[in-house]
Amino acid sequence: MDNTALTALQYGFDTFYFLICGALVMWMAAGFAMLEAGLVRAKNTTEILTKNVALFAIACVMYLLVGYTIMYSSPEGGILPSLGFLIGDEHSVEAVLAGGEDAPYYAARSDFFFQIVFAATCMSIVSGAVAERMKLWAFIAFAVVMTGIIYPVQGFWKWGGGFLDAAGFLDFAGSSVVHMAGATAALAGVLLLGARKGKYGAKGQINAIPGANLPLATLGMFILWMGWFGFNGGSQLKMSTIEDANAVAQVFVNTNMGAAGGLIAALIVARILFGKTDLTMAINGALAGLVSITAEPLTPSALQATLIGGVGGVLVVFSILALDKIRIDDPVGAISVHGVAGIWGTLAVCLTNGEATLGAQLLGIVSIFAWVFIASLIVWAIIKTVFGLRVSEEEEYEGVDLAECGMEAYPEFTSKK
Repeated sequence: MDNTALTALQYGFDTFYFLICGALVMWMAAGFAMLEAGLVRAKNTTEILTKNVALFAIACVMYLLVGYTIMYSSPEGGILPSLGFLIGDEHSVEAVLAGGEDAPYYAARSDFFFQIVFAATCMSIVSGAVAERMKLWAFIAFAVVMTGIIYPVQGFWKWGGGFLDAAGFLDFAGSSVVHMAGATAALAGVLLLGARKGKYGAKGQINAIPGANLPLATLGMFILWMGWFGFNGGSQLKMSTIEDANAVAQVFVNTNMGAAGGLIAALIVARILFGKTDLTMAINGALAGLVSITAEPLTPSALQATLIGGVGGVLVVFSILALDKIRIDDPVGAISVHGVAGIWGTLAVCLTNGEATLGAQLLGIVSIFAWVFIASLIVWAIIKTVFGLRVSEEEEYEGVDLAECGMEAYPEFTSKK
């Protein structure tokens, strides 16, 4: 096989791999929908599903209109992105076959597709944390700004050649850029929104509000676990060389072991603390392990990845309990899973990657948190002033399915009056 044919084959193979990984990440939208639908009460199921299908479509459109332009348009080392670049034509045959380090090795639109599903994933994190009491269209309004502006700006700082990338900040697939960013936006919204009625008592007691469908939540966790192979594996960007193929295999193994470590650790800690084996903590432990290994799934050994995920699983249990103690109500544990574990995973890069520095990692965490939190707080506050964030107390009691969507997810089980 001559070099021209080999280059064309590699280009097609890497493009195909990139697209398949993007499709796996898109499937994570189903995972979030099932996870959240299982962890809310039956009377709020239709509305949480509507949020998830709506936010995905909104993320796609907003990222096409402005998000991708913001994230990948500006000179290296900058802070504020420009708006001068639009999604252009595909790479020419001549450019691909020219070879060399600067030659494109996958289709430009495969990269766009991969990035667009990352933006949707970031927004999916928000929906569970504000579940059961937020107005549907207030959430939709925030999704427009989050996916079109807030997420792409901090994404540009690292992945678009911005100042965090220039400073040496490392985040392979988005423990901070995607997961902590989504959790930070959720935290800002929850602080303005307040807790669900009945969650916290006047004397400081914390009342459990169980989800309606744990089989569905478990299915959602496994869908997310599967989708994460595309999330982390696709971030290698190619696999047509021996070196890249080996790297992808290592990323897959470490991603899987991070989830396993997180689940087992959370399972054990919950048993010690509660005297019972808490399925919801096990589910969140697996997801926390996945978030923890996302910042660096290549350089650890499989055992190191298991331990990194295990620490994430321990942290998420204590974080969920701590947030409840300070009356931050997160029905699905999204802030703990994606925020706390995201911070841990970003710092854990220093343990296995010799190029990472603690200073650069801290700079990335603080910069992303500050931008997303302040920007989100402003947007949530504007929405609250203009439209209102929260449904009425009566609507919350009856369930937001009827108030916001006019239908129930499980009508056969509703008593007829």
